[in-house]
Amino acid sequence: MIELSICIGSACHLNGAHNVVATFQHLIESHNLHDKVSLKASFCMKECSNCGVSVKINGEEERISAEEARTFFKEKVLPLVS
Repeated sequence: MIELSICIGSACHLNGAHNVVATFQHLIESHNLHDKVSLKASFCMKECSNCGVSVKINGEEERISAEEARTFFKEKVLPLVS
């Protein structure tokens, strides 16, 4: 199972974490991946000084904007479930 964690701490919240979570939830549903992707919220990932929202996929952390969430999912998550 792929573990996808999104930081919902203060800085990430202000940078659009809610939109990232909502986008990932929608894409998991639309691709019927409930049994393959575990979506989790996480408090501070200690990257507050960097721009964007902290996202971990199988332990590997990246920073993305809310606008990049759909592309991130298609480029990073979908290949792992194929």
